[in-house]
Amino acid sequence: MDKKDALNTLSEIKDLMSRSSRFQTISGWSIVIIGLYASIVSLGAWLLLGSHEPYTWLPQWAQQFSLNTPAHTLVAVCVAAVLVVVSFLTVCVGSYIRTVRVGHTFAFDQTVRRCLLNFFVPAVAGALFCVAMLAQGHYGLTSSIMLIFYGLALINCHHYTTSSIAALGYGQLLLGLVDCFVVRHAILFWFLGFGLLHILYGVYTVVRSSHNR
Repeated sequence: MDKKDALNTLSEIKDLMSRSSRFQTISGWSIVIIGLYASIVSLGAWLLLGSHEPYTWLPQWAQQFSLNTPAHTLVAVCVAAVLVVVSFLTVCVGSYIRTVRVGHTFAFDQTVRRCLLNFFVPAVAGALFCVAMLAQGHYGLTSSIMLIFYGLALINCHHYTTSSIAALGYGQLLLGLVDCFVVRHAILFWFLGFGLLHILYGVYTVVRSSHNR
């Protein structure tokens, strides 16, 4: 074996080790679906919270719905929590289906555990930070904090999954930072980050997967 063949062999081994240490079977369609979830929730939030003036065409219970009371804040937090759980389950089911479809075995191995750990540490920290701020009546930067910590969570776990997911994380982080300096447009940034960016990234993942077959 000459020097060129040896280098090629080492390169192939390195690539194989990199692939085996990453969770590569995230479903692009599941990411599109959670983007649609977030878009629908953002639309509903805009209809209910977009103005402090009551909408006469809405039901009586919805006309005064805003985040200026503890009860309404609790409802919003519960809706967000349900969305997170449903989105997580959607990604898990989509990844399982994609793994089976390509003929692999879905296993909750060390790579998956490391990926989840690196994602949930910043995500849970950000969620607790948001809850603490809401409990003290500080609503202004809630959307910014959600986007920033979610972006950091994606960036933090990209070493154990598809590396391109870091781009999604940087997009969320950038939107969150911009949102810090923009007043009264939280729902718009939620839609752009959790809705539109997920849909675009999911479509990109689906197209890339189809080209790699």
